[in-house]
Amino acid sequence: MSEPIVVDGAENLPERVPVEVAVGVLVERDADGREGRFLLTSRPAGKVYAGFWEFPGGKLEPGETVEQALRRELIEEIGITIGAVHPWRELVMDYPHARVRLNFCKVFDWTGEFEMREAQAMAWQTLPVEVEPVLPGTIPVLRWFAEERGHAGPTHRETPAD
Repeated sequence: MSEPIVVDGAENLPERVPVEVAVGVLVERDADGREGRFLLTSRPAGKVYAGFWEFPGGKLEPGETVEQALRRELIEEIGITIGAVHPWRELVMDYPHARVRLNFCKVFDWTGEFEMREAQAMAWQTLPVEVEPVLPGTIPVLRWFAEERGHAGPTHRETPAD
């Protein structure tokens, strides 16, 4: 896993302990094992950044590992049981409401029917993503996908928040 990256002007903010978050990057693979579409979900009404698109996941509970939290969160949020968890990258983001360490894990296998249990929306996407607005912590992931996949050009629609 790569070293955490601190973005969004963190050097100008008071020191805050990051909240650990497990994030599931669900990716479909074709018959040859090449990565294809990936799942984004919208943030539910009533939450910070409601309506913004992100990869699903959530905060670690005391004593949980990233994998345990991811398994729990994906059942709670979208109703699926995941197979193997592949730790991928970490990113530290400073939002006005919190500093979070996003532990991104790729997931290629899952069972169950997708059920948006928080009344959020879901969308299978490729680059550039069609949904908007995209949560700031999601944008670096889209760039990582672009690097891995040799994608040139924009990864998402630019919004005033970018």
